[in-house]
Amino acid sequence: MDLDLSGRKALVTGSTGGIGYAIARALCDLGAEVGINGRTTERVDAALAKLRGEASGGRAFAAVGDVSDAAGAEALASANPGIDILVNNTGIFEPKPFFDIPDADWQRFFDVNVMSGVRLSRAYTPAMVERGWGRVIFISSESALNVPTEMVHYGMTKTAQLSIARGLAQTVAGSGVTVNSVLPGPTLSEGVETFLKQMSDGATGDSEELGRQFVTQHRPTSLIRRLAKVDEVANLVAYLCSPAASATTGAAMRADGGVLQYLA
Repeated sequence: MDLDLSGRKALVTGSTGGIGYAIARALCDLGAEVGINGRTTERVDAALAKLRGEASGGRAFAAVGDVSDAAGAEALASANPGIDILVNNTGIFEPKPFFDIPDADWQRFFDVNVMSGVRLSRAYTPAMVERGWGRVIFISSESALNVPTEMVHYGMTKTAQLSIARGLAQTVAGSGVTVNSVLPGPTLSEGVETFLKQMSDGATGDSEELGRQFVTQHRPTSLIRRLAKVDEVANLVAYLCSPAASATTGAAMRADGGVLQYLA
C-alpha cells in the first residue's frame, strides 16, 4: 500500500491542537512537509516545537493566519503557495439552545466552519488540477447527518461542508485531484472537556469518564461506547491524503464510532 507523501506539501488549518494537530503529525509521519496553522505566532510556534519532537518524518513550517475572514484566508494562501494537500479542519462549536442563537452566531459559525474551507479550496485547488494531483479534505462531523439539538448552528455548518466537498469533487472530476469529507464522532480533543462539563448535568470524573457518560446519554447509538481519540480520526485523514486513496473521491468517510445508523 502506497502511503508515501514525500515531496508533497500540506496545509492543515486549525492545527495547533486537537484533531488538526494529530492530522499534521500523521501527514509528517508519511513524509509530507506540513504547514501548521493558527491565528497567533505563539501558538503556532509552540505546536511546531512539539511536532518536531514527535514526528518521525517530513518537515513542518509555520502558516500563521486567521482563516475566518476573506482577508485572512487570502493572506494565508498568498504566503503559502504550492500546496498539494489541503485539510480544512478549522472549526468552532458550542452548546446553545436554538431559540437563544442570535443572527451573529449563525454568521460567525458559517464564516469559520464553512467559508474558511470554501476560500482556501478556491485558492489552492486550481493549481492542484494543473499539476494533475492533489487532495482536499473537509473535516465535517457526524453532526452533519445527526444534527445535535444542543447546537443546531454547528450541525448546519457540518452539513454544508458535505455539499461543498461533493460539489468540488464533481468540479475537478478526472483531474487527479480528490476531494472528500471526514465525519468524526465525539472526539476527545482540546476544548471538548469544557463542552462535556456543560453537557454533563453535574457529573464528575476525568475527561474519558465524562466522555463515556456523554456518549451514553447523548450519542447512545455509538458502537465504541466512548469518545474517539484524535489519532483515530487522523489515521483516516492521512490515508485519504495518500496515493493509496486515489479512487476515493466525493465521499463522506466516517470516523464516528458507529454513531450514525444510516447505511449509505
